[in-house]
Order: sequence, then structure tokens, then C-alpha cells
Amino acid sequence: MKRAIVVGSSGYAGRELCGLLDQHAELDLWACMSARPASQSHGLLSPDQIPLAPERFGEADVVFLCTPHGKAATLARMALDAGSAVVDLSADLRLRDAQQYAQVYGLPHPAPEILDQAVYGLTERARIQIQGARAVANPGCYPTSILLPIHPLLDADLLAPQAPIVADAKSGVSGAGKAPTEATHFGNVHENFRAYQIGAHRHAPEITQEAGVEGLVFVPHLLPCLRGILTTLYLTPHPGQAPEARADEFRTCLREAYAGEPFVRVLDEGTPELKDVVHTNRCHIAVHSAGPLVVVTSAIDNLLKGAAGQALQNANLLLGLEETLGLPGALQRPSKAEVLA
Repeated sequence: MKRAIVVGSSGYAGRELCGLLDQHAELDLWACMSARPASQSHGLLSPDQIPLAPERFGEADVVFLCTPHGKAATLARMALDAGSAVVDLSADLRLRDAQQYAQVYGLPHPAPEILDQAVYGLTERARIQIQGARAVANPGCYPTSILLPIHPLLDADLLAPQAPIVADAKSGVSGAGKAPTEATHFGNVHENFRAYQIGAHRHAPEITQEAGVEGLVFVPHLLPCLRGILTTLYLTPHPGQAPEARADEFRTCLREAYAGEPFVRVLDEGTPELKDVVHTNRCHIAVHSAGPLVVVTSAIDNLLKGAAGQALQNANLLLGLEETLGLPGALQRPSKAEVLA
């Protein structure tokens, strides 16, 4: 059995990850650690948690960091120095430029010397790189919901180059983390719905970096539910072809890109719904024509495919294990070669 340590195991993503590891056939949950040092953890630990103990990182094959940004990078360096692999669920290893990190997150990067060791872990895009890595920057939940549908379309040059990409994304309240705020307590979320941080959300630079585009407009919204993200992309295709034909071309592109993938499903009809993806590691994608635009929608569980599930998917690859082990919702799919034959 391989061994895993989860740091920050009482948060939403950490708790979800511990639950997955409890059911894993080949990866043992070796320790659940608080993100706080022992001196700050008195009275705050759940029965299965221990205080933060970086000196034990070397006991594990992989350390998962489910901590706030600004705290994870230093712990990642300690784990790497101890010989363990790292999957960081915070934002600390996602941005490749330490100066940009400081601008976005308002503090100097804690360990810029390890940034070049981290692979950006959008699993379906970076599977080979992850298999040879020691550190993985687990993508943000919003970026996962946007990048999975947009990458193949950009690769195939199906979008008008000067037109903006509009990403309208809506998340359940767990995406804001466990710490309560004025904006996320029950009285302000129940039977309410709003956009927030328009043009200023911290995930926007991550999306732009990975998509390699500048003209992206990202508008996040807060849904009155606990979990799930539904993203709607408004895309302008190259001119000169009927919109419905363009939609068919987009759909074919996505089907070919994700043929054989265990967790990505491109729908033949209808639109993705949260109820079909929550509590799974799946991403559902659909394509429709809408006047001069092509509209692509995607749905994920922000706590699984957007956090803990993708982290475990990446850890399985890091450790040479079957990629789908311990993960709910794997599709029984033919291989890509069989689909395209």
C-alpha cells in the first residue's frame, strides 16, 4: 500500500479527500493533519486529526495540501525535501510567475524556487507530465470547468481570434471554502443569486495563463446550493459557415478530444445539470448554436472534479496507480482508438 497524508483535512476539500482515501484500494490514508501547528490547534481538532507535523511528511508517498494560499508552498517544499510527492490544492503552485502571484494574492510567493517543479494538473491535458512529476498544482474549480471544454476548441483553431471568450460560471457556496463570511452565510445565500468579483476574481489569471488567451471575460456567480459548478461559454466561431454547422464541428472536436476519457462526457443532446455530476468526478459538456454564437456548457462537482477528485486522479498517476482508483463516476468507455476507428 502507498501512503498519503492530508494537510487541512477539516476543510471542505480536505474532508472530501479523506473520504475518498478511506475507500481507496491501494492508497492508505496515513495521517489527517490540521493546517495549524500544534500550538494553534488545541480544541480545534476532530477525533481523526493530528496537529500539523511536517517532520512526518517523509513517511508518506504523497502529501495533499488542502490549505489556504500562502501556507501551502512552504509545506510543499518541506514535503519535497523529505522525499514525498506533493499535490497542492491551494493556489500556491498554479501561477508560474511569482510576481504575478504577489499581485493576485497580495503577498510574496512563499517558495518561488519550487514553481518550476510543479505540473499544472488538469489531468486530461497533462497526463504524461504528471506521471513523471514530483509536484502537481491542482487546478482551481472554476478553471477546471472552463479549461476542459475550451482547450480542444483552441487547439483546433475553431474560435474567431479577435472575439472575446465569455465564461459565465456559477458555483455552489462550498467553492468559497469553509470559513464563514458575510457573503456566504445561510441568510445571504438562501433564495438568493448574484454575480461577484466581476473582472477581479483570482482564478482569472490562472485561466488566462493556461488557455493562452487574453480576450477572456470571466463572470462568477454564487448559487444557493452547496456544491457544483455550471459554466456557460459564449464563443464566436470563424465566420463563413452556418451556426448549426459550426456547433456540429465544435461537438465533434470535443468528442474526439475526450474519446475514451473516464471522467469527461460530451452529451449528444440536452444540457449538463448539476444533479448528474455532483458526488462524482465527472465533467459533462454540451454544445448548442445560438444565433451567431456557439454556446458550450459544462458541469462539474467543485469539490470533486474541481478539487479533491482531480487531486486523487493526479496522485494515482504520480504513484503509478490506475487513474480511476477510489474515484466515483468513472465511465465505462471504449478506448480513443476504438472510438476514432
